[in-house]
Amino acid sequence: MPLVDKPLPELYAYKGLNPKPADFEAYWDSSLAEMKALDAKVELKPAEFQVPNAECFHLTFTGVAGARVYAKFYRPKGAKAGSKLPALCLFHGYSGSSGDWYDKLAWVSQGFVVAALDCRGQAGLSEDTGGVKGNTLRGHIIRGLEDTDPKKLLFRNIYLDTAQLARIVMDMPEVDKDRVGAMGGSQGGGLTLACASLEPKIRRAAPIFPFLCDYRRVWEMDLATGAYEELKTYFRSFDPQHKRENEIFTKLGYIDCQHLAPRIKGDVLMPVGLMDTICPPSTQFAAYNKITSKKDVLLYPDFGHEGLPGAWDSIMKFMLALREG
Repeated sequence: MPLVDKPLPELYAYKGLNPKPADFEAYWDSSLAEMKALDAKVELKPAEFQVPNAECFHLTFTGVAGARVYAKFYRPKGAKAGSKLPALCLFHGYSGSSGDWYDKLAWVSQGFVVAALDCRGQAGLSEDTGGVKGNTLRGHIIRGLEDTDPKKLLFRNIYLDTAQLARIVMDMPEVDKDRVGAMGGSQGGGLTLACASLEPKIRRAAPIFPFLCDYRRVWEMDLATGAYEELKTYFRSFDPQHKRENEIFTKLGYIDCQHLAPRIKGDVLMPVGLMDTICPPSTQFAAYNKITSKKDVLLYPDFGHEGLPGAWDSIMKFMLALREG
C-alpha cells in the first residue's frame, strides 16, 4: 500500500507530537465554568423553510465573549406527546456553514432532533466578536496567538460553542439528554471531538478525518498548506527564525483536539483516509489513540480528504443505536 504517513502499526501506536500546556486541564475547566455561568438567552424562531415531517427553527444563543451564535434546529412532527427523542449536533467544515435545510432531514425522518451549528466568523450567521461582524475566516487557528492570554484563542470560543449547543439541545423538553450524538467532517470532525470532550454526556461521536489535531506534526510533515496554511503564514510574519517555535506550538496545544480526547466518555466511530494530505492520518490517530472510551476506526487505504464510500451509511447505523436507548 502506498504511504503518505506512518505505516499502519505505527499509526495505532502514535501518541502525538504537539506539546500539551502544563495548565491544560485547568484552562479548560475554567473555560467551561465561564461558559456555564452565561445567560445563554436562547431564542427559537420558526424558519421560512418548512416541510411536512419536521418543524424547522432558527436557534440563537449567547456564547462566550458575548457572541450571538446560530444553529439550524429541527424536530420531528408527530412525536408522541411527552416522548423523549434522541438528538444530534452537527458541525461543518472549515470556511463553511450549516448549509441548506434539506440535507439534515434524513436524520429527522429517523426520529432525531437535529441542531447544526454555524461557526463564528465563517460562512454562516454566527458572530465573531473579535472586533467586527461577518466573515473573519483567514487565520482562525492562529487568532489570539499574539495575545498574552491564551483564552483569546478563537478556537477556544468555537469549541465552547459546540459544548454549549450540546447542553442547550439536551435541555430541550423533547430531547432525552442521555441519547445525544455529535458528528462532522474535517473541521466538523475536530469540533465533534471537542464537543464530546467538553460535554462528556455526548453518547456517540462520529468525527470524520478530524482537523485541528497535532499541529506540530503537520508542520514536521511540511503539510502546512491548504487548511493549515496559516501556520506557515504565522511563522513567516511573526517568528521568521523560529526562535519561539516551542512556545508557539505549546500555546496551540490549548486548542489541539488530541489533548481534549481523553475527556470523551461516549462511543466513537472515526473514518480515516490513509492518503489524506490535508489532515494527515497520524494527526488523526494522535487524537484517536488518546480516546479511552469504546471506539472504532473505519480505514480507507486509497482515499484522502474526500468522500469515503459507505462511511455515512456506517455512521447512520452507528447513530441509530441512540433510538434504542
